[in-house]
Amino acid sequence: MMIVMLFCVIYLLLVSALCRTDLKMGLLPDALTCPLLWSGLLFQLCLFPENLHDAVAGAMAGYGVLWCLYWGYRTVTGQEGIGYGDLKFLAALGSWHRWQALAGILIIAALCGLLFCLVRGGVATNKTAPLPFGPFLALAGLITGYCEWQFSALPISFVL
Repeated sequence: MMIVMLFCVIYLLLVSALCRTDLKMGLLPDALTCPLLWSGLLFQLCLFPENLHDAVAGAMAGYGVLWCLYWGYRTVTGQEGIGYGDLKFLAALGSWHRWQALAGILIIAALCGLLFCLVRGGVATNKTAPLPFGPFLALAGLITGYCEWQFSALPISFVL
């Protein structure tokens, strides 16, 4: 139980630090995304070794999906639409939550970003000002983690 708590603290500290850093500086540094990725893989290896392949696939797919979006947008518009830190952050979340959760994480993050823009006053007047996506990924990761914990806490007869 103690090791689970340690991993939870590491996850919360790194995700909150990434959120704060992206809000303040508009960056998701490797010094935070890489430890989040590796701690996610270590979490799976230590506690759920049977899920390690899904965690590795989650890291690869998380990076790959946003990489494709990055290059698709750049090819069409000639501009960058997402930063490489976001790719690494989603890869790290994929290592923690496995590939099966990536679609949900992206949907939650995109909907939260859309809701933020709508509440803030519709479409931004300055079209060149980037909207940090890291806080929305962080929120989506925390929601996903909470839901995974809630469902795993249910009696097995109820889940089946």
